[in-house]
Amino acid sequence: MFAIRMAALVLAVLSTGLIAGVFYAYAISVLPALARTGDRTLIEVMQKINVVIINPWFMFGFLGTVGFTALAGALHLGRDQRGTLVWIAVALALNVIAFAVTAGVNVPLNDALAAAGDPAALAEAASVRADFEAAWVRWNIVRAVVHTAAFLVLCGALFAAGVQQGKSVAAPADGVAGQSVSRHIGDAPYFSVNQGR
Repeated sequence: MFAIRMAALVLAVLSTGLIAGVFYAYAISVLPALARTGDRTLIEVMQKINVVIINPWFMFGFLGTVGFTALAGALHLGRDQRGTLVWIAVALALNVIAFAVTAGVNVPLNDALAAAGDPAALAEAASVRADFEAAWVRWNIVRAVVHTAAFLVLCGALFAAGVQQGKSVAAPADGVAGQSVSRHIGDAPYFSVNQGR
């Protein structure tokens, strides 16, 4: 069961890290570069990006931020995993917030940009750009920061899960602390450890 819990947690870390990286890359390279282009160029490029980014690789990460984190949380329900579950719950809340920003702000802006039509035929390209660019850039930074925070918290969850597993493995040995342990083959002792020192 530990291996299944850890696999779900690793997938949550992976998907969240990938998406945080995508939005980070937008913030530090794609959008600053497009800011230096003309109105029609920005509109055309963003329209194309918003089409090609809907692919299985992106959706694995994007949906996985919430899906895999929720799965990891469900698998860590129980008293013994409570320490790890707290970390996962915080990460899930952060991923849901960032997911909501994308669905509630960035996607509608993308849809409005697509609805504007062919950039070459736009009479008011500057107005279309103004309605899109500033808000999209601002909220992209917000979701990048929130997903990055969720990634860091999930790394904390991995650490907490490892510590918890270490404690549970060590617990049987702790139960005999202070006692002399002797094992026998037949009647002859072959191993003796005094743990009372």
